[in-house]
Parts: sequence; C-alpha cells; structure tokens
Amino acid sequence: MSARIAIEGCHVATCDGDATEYADGHLVIEGARILEVGPGPAPAPLRDGIVIAASGCLATPGLINTHHHLYQWITRGIAQDGTLFEWLRTLYPMWARLDEEKVHAAAAANLAWLALSGCSTTSDHHYVFPTDGGDLLAAEITAAERIGLRFHPARGSMDLGVSSGGLPPDSVVEDRDRILAETEAAIDRWHDPSEESMLRIAVAPCSPFSVTGELMREAAELARRRQVRLHTHLAETRDEDEYCRSRFGCSPAEYVEGLGWLGDDVWMAHCVHLSEQAIERFADTGTGVAHCPTSNGRLGAGAAPVRELLGAGAPVGLGVDGAASNESGRMIDELHQALLVARVREGPLALSARQSLAMATSGGARCLGREQEIGSLEDGKLADIALWRVDGLAGEGIEDPVCTLVFGAPALERLFVSGKPLVVDGHLTRADELVLAREAADAAAALRAGATRWT
Repeated sequence: MSARIAIEGCHVATCDGDATEYADGHLVIEGARILEVGPGPAPAPLRDGIVIAASGCLATPGLINTHHHLYQWITRGIAQDGTLFEWLRTLYPMWARLDEEKVHAAAAANLAWLALSGCSTTSDHHYVFPTDGGDLLAAEITAAERIGLRFHPARGSMDLGVSSGGLPPDSVVEDRDRILAETEAAIDRWHDPSEESMLRIAVAPCSPFSVTGELMREAAELARRRQVRLHTHLAETRDEDEYCRSRFGCSPAEYVEGLGWLGDDVWMAHCVHLSEQAIERFADTGTGVAHCPTSNGRLGAGAAPVRELLGAGAPVGLGVDGAASNESGRMIDELHQALLVARVREGPLALSARQSLAMATSGGARCLGREQEIGSLEDGKLADIALWRVDGLAGEGIEDPVCTLVFGAPALERLFVSGKPLVVDGHLTRADELVLAREAADAAAALRAGATRWT
C-alpha cells in the first residue's frame, strides 16, 4: 500500500457544497483517496507516513478541464486574426495530415502543460480522423497514461463536408456508419465506468456545421444505450447562429434539442450565444456548459452568459479549448479570464473568485458526471489535489489566498492525481519536459512541411 501522506499548515479551499475553507488546515491521503480534511494539523495517529509542511500554500481540488483539442498543440500561432470559420478553413488542410506519432507528441506535451497549470482531469474532443492516420484515439490515450492525468477523451466526428453544405473539406469527414462503429469500438476497448477510473469515453459529433442531423440523433442513441456521456460544440459564434437559422430555421440550441441533445448526460462547449429560453432549458434538463473564455476572446466569438447560466442552476465548467485558439493553454489562466470576461459583460458582481474556482472544480466534475468522485476535497473522494504557492512575490500582502489564485499569479507547488504526485516543486515527476517539447516541435515542423511522418 502507498504511504499515507499528510499535508498541513495550508489554507484549504474544499469547493464542497458549503464552500468550506480552513485558514490553517490539513489533508490526509491514503492510497487513491482523501482520508480526512479539516482544520489545524493532522491528528497524530494520521501522521505516521509522509508529512508535507505546506505553510504559504493553498490547497484546492485539482482543476478539471471540460473542453480541449490536444492535437492542436502542434498548430499554435496560425490564423491569428481570423474568425472561427476563417480559422477553421486555414487549419483543416493541416489537420488532414495528422497521424499517430504527431498526435501522441502533441497530446503528451499539451497534457504535461495542463498538469503544470494545476489540471488533474481533462477531457479531449478529437474529431479529425484522416483515413491513413492510424489510431489517433489510442495515441492520445497512451499520452495521458504517460503523463498521468485522469482522462475523458470524447470520440468526435464529422460527416458533413463542404460538398454537402458543411464547413470542413470532404477530405476530413467520415462515413456515418464508420463513425458509429468506431465510436462503439472505442467504448468497448477503453471506457472504464468504475469510481476510480482514469479513462472514460464520451460520444462527440463535432458541431452543427460539420455533422448531419442523422449522425447527431444516432450518436445520442448510441451514447444512451452504452451509458456514456455526450459532448459537442454549440452556439460558439454568430456565424454558427446564422448558419443554423438559414439551414434549419431555428437557433443552434433549438436545433440540438430537437435531436435529443439536452439532458444531464450532455455537456456543450462554448454556448456563447444562448437566449434566455435556452438557458432555462439547459438548467431544467441539467445540460452542462464548458465555458472557454480565453478561446472565445482569441477568436472574437463573444462572452458567454455565465452569470445567467449559474443563476439558473445549469452545470458550468471551464475549458482551455484547443491550443490553436488558446496558445497559452494554461488551465489556471481560465479562472482569471472567466472572472474578467463575466465582469466585462455584466459588471463587478457578475462572478466572484470563489465562483470561478468552483466552476474549475466542482462545476467541471458535474459536467463530466463525476461529482461524487472528484471536484471537491472531502473525506472519501479521490485524492486529486493541487497545492499552490500563494506567498512570496505572487501573493505577499494579499490576505485572501483564493484572490491570489484567481486574480493573481500563483505557482503550482504540487499536483496529486489519485494520491500519486504528478508535479513536485513545480516539475513533472513522470516525464522530461525538454523531451516533450522537442518531440512536439519536431511534429509541428513535419506537419507544416506536409510530411506524413516525423522522426
């Protein structure tokens, strides 16, 4: 059995249902789970293993990234001034040359960067599967195992090419029967529904402008038959809204509801352009939202109605989104950006630092259907814990450590996933950061040169 670990002397923000905090608290880890959380030092009987003195630190749940595209790490910095549709048209031809090696290199580097910014659990929405690209889903799953993050890959898909009225070129779309068969095969091979699961599969057709209604409907049926979650992009830009109204005669939210895509087993990325009625429907049905403030700002998509969604009771998590539309790619940054965007949209009372932290933890767990296991620091939950330095130059003189975390510039000291240390003293424990960077750079160079493989 792993040695018991006691962390003490830190401010603890549990992110539980009562937003409990301990100004001078402790956590005790035993195996994969949290044995105890409370005020003061750990009780003497629980200090019989490793004791970590964490004065000057803030303990939070590991952050949960509810929307990402890991492969985009090797296409950063392109189409810097385009709208979403312009950006996609530039990048689709490059993504059509993806293969296993490139995706693994991109995913490993990206997952490492997420870990170094406090992320313990991440989803990924991979929807580009070139015919000769190999097993791209396996490539990113092995990358997650290499780094050690808890992983929720969503098997994405596109079956509506430009010749049929969609946005993507025909070279990057798949046949609907193949999509459904490959998605079910991925569930059979990879999905682990157990409480301590490190890997769960979701079903994720890409978007209303790249997927047929038939695929959306059949994908929902498949997911519910296999009891896995559903994910897609929705209402990201005004271009998408205009596309849906001209093609389907309704808004994006009305369109997907008609296809059976609202429910407590669904979470949608972006949801920038939602009506009041759509917000109420999301709340009534328990449909989750992955809010991606940095990406939405980078692409000029707009500011999502986060205050309204939270006020209505809808589950809202935070997402980094793909690194080609969020070149920073740091999970901790999304807490700051979410707060700023909400206040620019609605004023200074739109979102608090603690609400932002809750979205990145317990809110994300709700979106992924794992609120009983992760997302808060509570006795018996999985030991996914981020320990942040909030003293020194970053936070000295700020009395509230949660303010330092969200408003300021904290440094990650340690990250535990299921009780295992993935980051110690700000560095990865399971991978060499320089090796990961070199592999990703080689993959990016090969992709831009049009090569089909890289070495």
